[in-house]
Amino acid sequence: MNDEPKDANGDGKQNGLYRSVERRTERRARWEREGERPLWQNLSMIGAFGWLVVAPAVLGALLGRWLDKMFDQGVFWTGSLIFLGAGLGFYLVWQRIRNDP
Repeated sequence: MNDEPKDANGDGKQNGLYRSVERRTERRARWEREGERPLWQNLSMIGAFGWLVVAPAVLGALLGRWLDKMFDQGVFWTGSLIFLGAGLGFYLVWQRIRNDP
């Protein structure tokens, strides 16, 4: 028999809360089995997150400066593309954290 909780419609699909609890339980079991990650691994992850934010922002700045020089518009494109690049970087970090086993 299926022990999964049913959603409001009763179609047997797992709801978001059930998946979150299940994922948390799996992470806790893995932590108890494997222990804490080493310090160097945590530091390298922080460095990777930094590059995920910085690289798109810097590329946005370079592309923005080039567009501003082409269209003679001050810093309109530079500011916009830096913001867009940083936003993209934060989204990539969020996805990486969310999908981290």
